[in-house]
Amino acid sequence: MLEDFLNALQNFKRQKTRTFLSLLGVIIGVASVIIITSLGSSSSKEIQNTFGSAGLDVVSVTGGFMRRKRDAVTLRFDEAFREDLFDNVKDIKKIWYKNNLSATLSYGDTSSSSSCSAIEYGYLEMYGIELESGRFFNVTENFYGMQKAVLGKSLADALFPSGDAVGKSILLTASKISFRFEVIGVIKEQTSGMENTSNAAYIPRGFYSKKIKPNPEASSVMVQATSADKATALTEKIQSYCESLTGTQYSVNVMSMQSMIDQMDSIMKTMSVMLSAIAAISLLVGGIGIMNIMIVTVTERRQEIGIRKALGASPADIKRQFLVESAAISLIGGVLGIFVGIGISMAAEYVKGQSFAVNLNACLIAFIFSVFVGIFFGLNPAARAAKLDPVLALQGE
Repeated sequence: MLEDFLNALQNFKRQKTRTFLSLLGVIIGVASVIIITSLGSSSSKEIQNTFGSAGLDVVSVTGGFMRRKRDAVTLRFDEAFREDLFDNVKDIKKIWYKNNLSATLSYGDTSSSSSCSAIEYGYLEMYGIELESGRFFNVTENFYGMQKAVLGKSLADALFPSGDAVGKSILLTASKISFRFEVIGVIKEQTSGMENTSNAAYIPRGFYSKKIKPNPEASSVMVQATSADKATALTEKIQSYCESLTGTQYSVNVMSMQSMIDQMDSIMKTMSVMLSAIAAISLLVGGIGIMNIMIVTVTERRQEIGIRKALGASPADIKRQFLVESAAISLIGGVLGIFVGIGISMAAEYVKGQSFAVNLNACLIAFIFSVFVGIFFGLNPAARAAKLDPVLALQGE
């Protein structure tokens, strides 16, 4: 078989133009599949980078907006709900309550409107949020509702253009009531799942429940799964549990960044498979081209076939010779197609400014399929060569 392969290379060298045209269909087909799948993988990776790796194990639960049935139960995000949810739904590590309020923050003559969140101890740490300076709330500050604040980077820069926000006192005005807070931390600019910290301010929920609204229901519930890979399943479990409590669908909105990423990743993979299947058609066209070229080759080399048969070559030997030749065309085309596809993908990702990600499985599948196409479409010409009568073949008719 090695001898057949070397002979095939010699024949390719003699017929450069014909060989190149045969290779072209295979190269385009393999390269197209790799480009499409690589761009899909890169887009999925870019989506992951956009959302960040932190907060992927968090499930958000908020009140629903669909009209409820007349006999449906109204769901209240109070302490009883927290206990029931933890006891009845598996894979929950911890539950945090959060309340949102619109507020104006000011320092001296500078003021800025901001979304302010009253959070519980450990909430920011759970999201993997990092500090540029200062510290987070401690248990005591949250329990006693002390007037401490943690600011997002953009908000801190707006209030304190010269820097050094930590240790300064700001005025927080909500519902026409003002409170003075000490800034104890400034958050780095970063992506942390569903939590946009850039222009946000955080205060202890203990302060909110003591000074603003006694015994408040949470406006949103953040549920941390035992691991990120269980967040999608946990989303469905919480949705089902809340619907069973209220007796109606869509009584709550339950979502997680991991489930959103999984859905988008699934969509990208489906599109990549569909487009790859379309691109693979060019491989079949290339296979037809290989078959046509091989039929011409068999016709041109009738005397060679007759001489080999006269010297004792069996039909199986002749068939193997031409099968190896057609397989060699698709094999070489597959290898070149992989390099071309990766090269074009890298160039496209560089222009787009995205990180490059190649789908190795797609490369392997496209390569194997290209070789299969070469063998499949080479069967007919190889069988024709094997069936040639040696006397007629030597006559060149």
